[in-house]
Formats: sequence, C-alpha cells, structure tokens
Amino acid sequence: MSSAIALSSRVRPGWRWLWLAPLVLFAVLIAGTAIGETSISLETIFKVLANRLWGAGYAVDRIDDGIIWNYRLSRAIVAACCGAGLALAGLVLQALLRNPLADPFLMGISAGASTGAVAVTIAGMGAGALTLSAGAFAGAGLAFGLVLLLAQAASGGRSSQAAGAIILAGLAGSQLFNALTAFIIAKSASAEQARGIMFWLLGNLSGVRWDDVVLAVPVALGGLLICLWYRRALDAFTFGTDSAASMGIAVRQVRGILITSMALVTAVMVSMVGAIGFVGLVIPHAMRFIVGSRYTRLVPASALAGAVFLVAADILSRVLVPGQVLPIGVITSLVGAPAFALILVRGMRKR
Repeated sequence: MSSAIALSSRVRPGWRWLWLAPLVLFAVLIAGTAIGETSISLETIFKVLANRLWGAGYAVDRIDDGIIWNYRLSRAIVAACCGAGLALAGLVLQALLRNPLADPFLMGISAGASTGAVAVTIAGMGAGALTLSAGAFAGAGLAFGLVLLLAQAASGGRSSQAAGAIILAGLAGSQLFNALTAFIIAKSASAEQARGIMFWLLGNLSGVRWDDVVLAVPVALGGLLICLWYRRALDAFTFGTDSAASMGIAVRQVRGILITSMALVTAVMVSMVGAIGFVGLVIPHAMRFIVGSRYTRLVPASALAGAVFLVAADILSRVLVPGQVLPIGVITSLVGAPAFALILVRGMRKR
C-alpha cells in the first residue's frame, strides 16, 4: 500500500501541468490569429468564431471575417500541428537511433518531398492530376522506402547495426534526392518558377486552408497517441536495443512501427508546408532540460512546445519585415541554430 502511494506521488507531478496544455495552445492559436500584417482585436476574433461555430449573428466586417477564418486561424492550426508532429518525430528518432543529432529529415523525407514537389510543379509529372502537396507526399514516401531498403541491405537484418545503417542510408538518400531536385530546377524551371519553389522549400504556410487542417489535425493527434502508447518502450530504447530486448520489448517490431509512423507524420507535414528545419532537432533537447528524460512527460511536453514554437515562428515571419512574409524555415533556423548551439555547449559542460 505504501509503495503504491509512493509511486503515485512520483508519477503525479509529471502530469500536473498537463491541464494547462489546452489553455496554452488555445492562447497561442488566438495570438496567431490576432497578430499579422494588420492587427485584429480579440473581440472581433471571438465574434467571428461565435458566428462560424454557433451562428451567433454578430455584425462583423466581411474582410475581417475572411482574414480570421479563411486565412489566419487555419494557418495557425496547421502550424501547431506541424510543430507538434515534427517535434515528436525528432524525439522518437533520437531515442531509437540513439543519436542526439537525429531529426525528422534524417531519413531523406524532406529531400524526397522536395523532389516530388519540383517534379509536379516544374517538370509536369502527373499530367496535372497531382497537386504540389500530393507530389511532395509521393516523393517523401519514395525516398523513405529507398532509405529503408538501403538500410536493410546494409545491416543485413542485424538489429545491432540497424540504427547506424538508417543514418547512413538517410544521408545517402538525402544527397541523391537533393541532386535530383537541383537538376530538375536547373533544367526546366523559369526564374519565376525557381523563386516560387525555393520559397516553398524553405517552408511556406501561406497556401494552407481548412482542407489542410482536416488532414493535419488527425495526423498530429495520431502521432501523439502512438508515442504515448509506446512511451515505456522509448524509455527502454534509451539504454540500447539489448536492454530493450531484455525488458521483453519486440525491438524490430516496435522500432518499425515507430519509425514508419513518424516518417508518415513528417511526410504529411512536409507535403503541406515544405521543409521546416530545427523543430525536430531543438525542441526535444530543450524539453529534456525542462521536464527530464522520462518519455511519459517528454512526449506531451515536446508536442506542446513544438506547436507553440512553430506558431510563434509563423507570427514572426509575418511581422518581422513590414509588407513581406518570410519563409517560416528562415525564422526557425535563425532561432533554432543559436538555441541548439547553447543546448550543445551546456550539455557538453555537464559531462
């Protein structure tokens, strides 16, 4: 009885802050909707939400209604989903591959998505039947499949070598698809096409709408639920595959499920908004400093922090340069690179 009480007292503090997560997320989404090229009052935002969700019938300017509902709110929700999904993917890959530099784009997914997007928009593949997002998703899937086949061939099916093989195969796949992207742009793109695709490759939320929200929300929630379900397995993988196997975990099966699901999450997010760097690399490390290394706390904390970070970066991308929207990947890199350097220095000093 006393041991159960002690266990409860140890577990409860890790979850105590979680009731704040919906409030924090709601506040960030409202901020993402209110702040932009032109500021919109909170009263107007809540009136538009009441009209749209419950048919309240408040008198609201049509332009404000369109900006809030059709542009900013959908954009903020997709940004939050992408931030959460990329942060979770980075967290899982760092645990499974036991590499602190692992991130969602390590497996060639970003490079493959870029090639798919370029092939559809510039080379005309798909004969007009594929959108940019569909082409990006197809390219991401192709790249991930190629990386897995190469990793399988390199490791010879040996679990002890799988992590290193995936990293090396991902690097090779990324270089291959980056080269294909550069070749297609150099051969077929006009100056205007090249500018547009380069803007997308750096991360672009300008084109997202409610159709993207319908896809992004369940994918992000699904990724979160999978990570929570396997949180104890992720704790075990921290000590290596041998330790995980000794605890009764089916190493190959669990690793396959987690890597495939995180690759799918990354592919969906990248296909909608392009390649956004440093989210999956920096956020998991930052959360380890704050909530510790237990994945029971680390998974929800990383998802929330990733969502907040990307919405904040999107706000900065719209207000930093007056009259111009910057690619969101520029903001995440400008913030993420110094943050990662600080985390790296602090981590090395503690050893």
